Formats: sequence, structure tokens, C-alpha cells
Amino acid sequence: MSDAMRETVNEAARRTTTPILSVLVPTYRDDPRPLLAALAGDASDEVEVIIYEDGAPDADLSEALRAAVLYTPIPARLITAQINLGRSAARNRLGGMARGDWLLFLDADMRPASRFLPRWIDILTQTGADAVFGGYEPCAPASPAEAVHAALAHASDVRSAVERNEIGAVAVCSSNLAVRRRFFAQVPFDETYSGWGWEDVDWALRAAEAGRVAHADNPAGHGGLEPVERLLAKFGAAGPNFARLLARHPDYASRPGARLALTLKRWRLAAPARAVGAMIARFGILPVRARALGLKLFRAAAAAGDLP
Repeated sequence: MSDAMRETVNEAARRTTTPILSVLVPTYRDDPRPLLAALAGDASDEVEVIIYEDGAPDADLSEALRAAVLYTPIPARLITAQINLGRSAARNRLGGMARGDWLLFLDADMRPASRFLPRWIDILTQTGADAVFGGYEPCAPASPAEAVHAALAHASDVRSAVERNEIGAVAVCSSNLAVRRRFFAQVPFDETYSGWGWEDVDWALRAAEAGRVAHADNPAGHGGLEPVERLLAKFGAAGPNFARLLARHPDYASRPGARLALTLKRWRLAAPARAVGAMIARFGILPVRARALGLKLFRAAAAAGDLP
């Protein structure tokens, strides 16, 4: 462990040497303590939890998280890194530290229901796949400001395993993703993606080329719903990542969002579409579904703006 990192290991983790499943949680500015408490409710010595704090901007939160890891009854470790590496690098570091045969990547703001981990172990002991995506299920909005994001998530990401298997690897997200450890060593996340967006789609497409990617019905509630302005900022900055994805995976151009981005680029409509999409998304009088469509238009226009 380098001087730029601090490791906290609880007593249960010191006693456990061969977990079946390593639950890996990258976090930055989020508080994963509710997730840790939920996992503790149905975990066992077959499971270890490793949290990677990717840069520690809040010293109080870091200390509170350290205490939570020390006193949780399940095997748990906390890696506190002083330097922010980014989403892909944090996941890769976690994969290298894990001891389980399977890795389960969870976002720090997820809220799994009871028996979430036993269901995963049942799925993984029966599958012949190299990676399995458990599904996405947004939590209920905590305020009206989060309603548009919830509508966008329900329209774009909430699908059964049957539906996702028909779509294929592009339906995979990294928020609830199980991967064989030996397979992940061959297919890590690409650390050249910076900021937010598209690195998980890139990973899934590369994984589908190298092995078998499957889908299962074991979603966990996903928090992290954000107001429109924050989503606009994220989508607006993700264009270079989308351009990188499309250059590496030309077949992705057949997806609806990519087709729209390419059409806007071809007809030089990216800038006006971006402005119109943002206006619709911000217009609070409109129904939330209409505002979610505005976000989709903005996302495609922002991606189009960075295409060559």
C-alpha cells in the first residue's frame, strides 16, 4: 500500500481468506454507509466488501466510513486514496485487491433489498457466463427536483433480464455487475475514459467480444437521482467519451441514441438541438416525461458536438 493510500481492515476480514464473492464499491463524495449496512443484513463469510474511496475530499466522512467498516459484522476493507483516479481506475484497483472468485461492482448510493447477496450467489454458482448484469431499478425521487431523472431512468434503463438479453451487452451497466475475477483480469475498464459516461458500455462490448455476458433479474434500488442542471452538466461533458466509444465500436452507431447523434452531426443541428433539449428539460410546467425527452435530445446533441 503506497503512502497515498490508507487501508482499514476489520477483524472479520482478517479471519476470512477465501470468499466466494467480493463486493466492490468505488466512491467519491458519496456516503456508502447505508449500502454497507444493507449488505451486512444478509452477508456471510462467503462475501467480502471492499470500498475504494477515490480521493478523500471530506475528512469527517472518511473517518465515519472508517469506523463503519471497522465495526460492521461482515468482512470489510476500506481503501482511502488521497488522489482521485477516476471511475475506471478505481474499479480496476478494486478488482486487483479482491480475493473472491466473483467480483460484484456496486455503486455507492445503491439500496439493495433483503437477500440481495444470497440471490447473487445462487445466480453465480449456476451460470456459465463470464459476466452477469443484475439490472437497474431507480429509487423513488426524494424531491420534485429528482422526478425528471427518475422518468429518464425508467424510460431508458429499467428492463427485465429477458428484455436485456435480447438487447445484448449494450444493456449492461457497471452499477450492479458481477464478473469472474480471472475474466476481469483479462478485460479491465479502460482508464483513458475521463469524467462521467460510456466507460461501462465500452467495457461491456469488449467483454462480449472476449467472453459471454448474460443478464439476470436481481436489481437493487439505485439512488443518485439528480436535478436537471446537474444532469445537463454531466451529459454536456461526456461527448469526448462518446466519440471514443463510437470510434472503437462502430456497430454501436445502430443504437437509437447514436443514430440521433450522428443525424444531428450530419445536418449540423447539434448546437440548436442542444439548446432546445436543455430548454425543454428545464421547463418545469411540462410533464416529466416530456422533460426527460428533452434530456435525451440534449444528450444526443452534446455527443454529436464532439464527433469528428
